[in-house]
Amino acid sequence: MRLGIDLGTTRTVVAAHDRGNYPVVGFTSDDGDLLLHYPTVSADVGGRLVHGLEAEAAERRGAPALRSWKRLLAAAGQRGRIRVGSVEVTPVELCTGFLTALRRDLLTASNAPGAKGTRDGTIEAVVSVPANAHSTQRFVTLEGFRRAGFQVRAVVNEPSAAGIEYAHRHERTLSARREHVVVYDLGGGTFDVALVHVAPGHHDVVTTGGVGRLGGDDFDDVLVELALAEAGIGAVEPDTRALLCREAQLVKESINPNSRRIVLDLAALGPRAPGKPVVIPIARYFEAVRPLVEQTLAALDPVLGVLGSAWARGGDDEGEADGETAAGGDIAGIYMVGGASGLPVVPRVVRERFGRRVHRSPHPSAATAIGCAIVAAEEAAPTLAERFTRHFGVFREAEAGHEVTFDGIFRKDTPMPRPGEAPLVATRSYRAAHNLGHYRFVESGLLDDAGAPTGDITPHGDVLFPFAPELVGRDELAAEPVSRLGGPGPRVEERYEVDASGVIAVTITDLDRGRRARFVL
Repeated sequence: MRLGIDLGTTRTVVAAHDRGNYPVVGFTSDDGDLLLHYPTVSADVGGRLVHGLEAEAAERRGAPALRSWKRLLAAAGQRGRIRVGSVEVTPVELCTGFLTALRRDLLTASNAPGAKGTRDGTIEAVVSVPANAHSTQRFVTLEGFRRAGFQVRAVVNEPSAAGIEYAHRHERTLSARREHVVVYDLGGGTFDVALVHVAPGHHDVVTTGGVGRLGGDDFDDVLVELALAEAGIGAVEPDTRALLCREAQLVKESINPNSRRIVLDLAALGPRAPGKPVVIPIARYFEAVRPLVEQTLAALDPVLGVLGSAWARGGDDEGEADGETAAGGDIAGIYMVGGASGLPVVPRVVRERFGRRVHRSPHPSAATAIGCAIVAAEEAAPTLAERFTRHFGVFREAEAGHEVTFDGIFRKDTPMPRPGEAPLVATRSYRAAHNLGHYRFVESGLLDDAGAPTGDITPHGDVLFPFAPELVGRDELAAEPVSRLGGPGPRVEERYEVDASGVIAVTITDLDRGRRARFVL
C-alpha cells in the first residue's frame, strides 16, 4: 500500500491511490463518525501517552492533551523535551508515538484501499514537511516515520506536493508560456509559499518563502481574544485557553461566505463563564485577522519578485502582469491550499491583490496529501527538484575564543539531490588555530549585507571537537577555555552531506591523527 501523508499541525491527512483516483483516507472515530483526517493530538492517560483518535477521545474525558505539537519541533531540537500532561518526551519519541498510532489506525480503523490485506505487510509513504522546516525538524519527522514502521519513499516540501496536485487537477491552465505555479499554503501552524516550474515529467522548485509560525492556530487566538474582551475577561490559564482555542477552531471552520456573526461558547471558563455565548460580528473578526493575511502577502513578495516587477506589485489577467517575465514565462496561477485558507477573508484579501488568477483548491486541507499520493503511486510520477529553503552555515571560533566568525555553507535556493541521487557534498579544509573547535550550526531565512544570518534564525546546538592532544577523550569540553595553539595545529576537514530529505550531516576529521566525529543536525 502506497500513501501520501501530510503530517499537519492540527490535522494529519492521508491520501491513497485507487484506480487512477486519489481519495482522502477516512478514519472511524470512537463514536462511529468518519473523519477525513487524523487528529494531530497527544494525551496523557494515567502517565501513558496516547495519540490521534484515542487521544481525542481521552481529551473529551478530561485527560491533559497537547495539540499543535508540530510547532514545537522547530524549537525543541533533537534533544529537547516536550511535556504532555505529566509526561516528558523527546521530539523523536513524540513523533514516533503519534505515527505508530497512525499506522495502527490506518490498518484497523480506516477505509484506505487495501488496508486489510496489508496488516502484516509494509506501508510505503511519501511524506511532507513545511518548506521552511530546518534540518532538525526534517530529521525528527523522517526518523519518526521510520521508527513507526513506514517505508518512506520520499520527503517533499508541502507546497511542492500541492504544486503536483495543481498540475494534476488544472493541467489545462499550463502551457509553454504559462508554466509556473505559485503555491500559497496556509496551514494550521505554518505559512509556506513556493514558485514551482511545471514541465512534462518534472517539477522544479524555483524558490520558496514563508513564515514559520503563522497559521490557523493564530486565527483561533485572535477569535479567543475578541471573545474574552467582549465578555470583559482578562488573562486565563494556559489549559483553559487551550480549550477555548479548540472551541474557536471548531467555530471558525464553520464560517462560510454568508456568515454574519460568530457565536462562541466560553463554558471552558467554568465559574467565570458568562451566562450566554458571546456574539462577535463577522466583520469585526475579519478586520482583526486581516493583518495576519497581510503577513502572508509580505512573505509572497520575494517569491513573486522572481517573476518580475509586475507580479510583485500584483496584477490581473490583463495588462503588464500578463507579459513575459524574468522567470521565463507568466504564471498559470496562484494556488491556495491549506486548511486555514478556507476562511473566507483569506482568499478575499489575496484576490484583492492578485485578481482572477487566484485558484483555491477544492480540497485545501488535502491538496498536499494528494500531491504526495501522486508521487507515491506512480513510478513515472513527476520528479521533484527541491531547493534549500533557508541559508545554512556555522559560527566558529576567532581571536582566541573572544570572537566568532560566520561561514556560509549552503545558500538558500541551492538545488538539493533528488530521491535516489547521491548526497550533495561540501567540504572545507584548514589548519586548526585553537585548542578546541566550537561549532555553532544555524539556519536562517536571510543574510545581511555582510553575509551573516539574520531574521528567523534556528540554532542546531553546539558541537565541540578537540584539536589539542591533551583534550582528546575528555567528557566536559564545554568548560574548557578556548585558546590559541602554540604552533601549527592539525589539518582539519569538514564534510557536509545533504540527502534528498534535506537532512544535513557533518563529519569533522583531524586528518593528522585520523580522528573523526559525525553529527546529524
